[in-house]
Amino acid sequence: MSWKTIAVGYDETDAAKRALEQAAELARQSGAELIVTSVAPVLTGMAASRGIGPYDPADPPELHHEELAHARAVLVGKGVAAEFEVAMGDPADTIVEVAERHDADLIVVGTREPGFVERLLGGSVSQSVSKHAHCDVLIVH
Repeated sequence: MSWKTIAVGYDETDAAKRALEQAAELARQSGAELIVTSVAPVLTGMAASRGIGPYDPADPPELHHEELAHARAVLVGKGVAAEFEVAMGDPADTIVEVAERHDADLIVVGTREPGFVERLLGGSVSQSVSKHAHCDVLIVH
């Protein structure tokens, strides 16, 4: 299959690094444009109502610029050009929004073994992206 635009959600986790590698290879093979996004989660609920935020202070947007700089270095080493975007919001929803804004026909996300809390709450970023995306989604294990 050939894609025109591939979006990939990236952070410094091993799962995201595997997703970036896969997205880079698919972009290289198909000649697709690659969009790499790192999402700064926005606080909601009680934290937001107390004026904390708009992002989690333990996860500042500057961190996401650094993550994208690391992703850029990996892609440059592979000879793959990309566009990089720091976004803010719920990670899954925001990855889907970035993909839609760039008219991506594929989203690549990594996944890892969910922890107890994730299993209890029944959610992961990759599952939510897959559920809400309007294009193909590749979940890299």
